[in-house]
Amino acid sequence: MAEITASMVKELREKTDAPMMECKKALTEAAGDLAKAEEILRVKLGNKASKAAARVAAEGIVAVSVSADGKLGAIIEVNCETDFVAKNDDFLALVKGAADLVVSHNPADVAALSALPFGEGTIESTRAALVGKIGENMSLRRFNRVEAKGQLYTYIHGGAKVGVLLDLVGGDEQLGKDIAMHIAASKPKALDASGVSQELIDTERRVAIEKARADNKPEAMLDKIADGTVQKFLKEVTLLAQVFVKAEDGKQTIEQLLKAKGASVAGFSLYLVGEGIEKKVTDFAAEVAAQAAAAQK
Repeated sequence: MAEITASMVKELREKTDAPMMECKKALTEAAGDLAKAEEILRVKLGNKASKAAARVAAEGIVAVSVSADGKLGAIIEVNCETDFVAKNDDFLALVKGAADLVVSHNPADVAALSALPFGEGTIESTRAALVGKIGENMSLRRFNRVEAKGQLYTYIHGGAKVGVLLDLVGGDEQLGKDIAMHIAASKPKALDASGVSQELIDTERRVAIEKARADNKPEAMLDKIADGTVQKFLKEVTLLAQVFVKAEDGKQTIEQLLKAKGASVAGFSLYLVGEGIEKKVTDFAAEVAAQAAAAQK
């Protein structure tokens, strides 16, 4: 049997907000598999167990850059260790410069972007010098470059912790801004159901079936219940099916809004700073105590 450590329980608790004993039980049942334990908690506790999915797990910022004609654009995430550095002018200049270079040079990947000329050297040499000056690590994590089928619109929110790059065909500037803002607020995972990964759908289906079993639903009903749950999930996480955040009647979907405006969405990129990265939490009191004990020895 896998050893369930305190750090494993702590990590699962931070991801789910579930009670500590429930986390330990779930980890034991899952033989130490964190992802499986999280799924077990979702069955037992409902969606509360996935509350931390949108929690920022690392510092840094998202930046966007769009050409003057609105046809070429880029979105980029650059991480650092603290929010203090994320507000540093030199760091901000580096991120903005990197985003502009993605638009103008179309690098193949982060390594190619890092090698591009910037300032008195390259993006990489500037980054390295900034690390030396500030004393904190920072890294270019990801970017996406878009050649628009329509017109590009952007939205940055929460101190540049959330960024959106939207390719809108038809419509007008106000519609573009509204939908980009909606994406930042509602965080769709895909444009429509075809863009949602089968892994996510399978997970929702498994959770729905296990929850129905826990509620003593007849076996013959489980598939139907799971189908309904998956359809509800897809409406919640796909842009076109989501209810527009500014809908006056509280019912108009993005798809209906676009149809009314004679427009369509060719695609979008949504970046959340630190998404999928576990943030290191330092216990300063414990660290000082450890250092003091070491000094005495």
